[in-house]
Amino acid sequence: MSIQTDKLSDPAVRAFVTALNAHDRTAFDAALTPDATMSDDGSDRDLGEWVDREIFDSNGHMEIEKESAGGRALVANYRNDTWGEMRTRWSFEVADGKVTRFETGQA
Repeated sequence: MSIQTDKLSDPAVRAFVTALNAHDRTAFDAALTPDATMSDDGSDRDLGEWVDREIFDSNGHMEIEKESAGGRALVANYRNDTWGEMRTRWSFEVADGKVTRFETGQA
């Protein structure tokens, strides 16, 4: 059973997931601080390059399975045209209503 995006607890995380699933790059960028960082499977990545490749150029989509840590930790089935579908974990750091860092990897 999945959690509807509009039911996610943390507003910044909700904005991030909503923009990702809508393939709205403007809204996605607005959900992040200008100096936001990220990591994938424990390695820091270039955020812009990763987001282009793993989300926007490959039709990324998150289906949220569960949330914890006040909505700042998610388990999701993530799919894109490159890798297909996989169970992933996401954790978010938030300041002033925007995501400052996210970390993802296989769950």
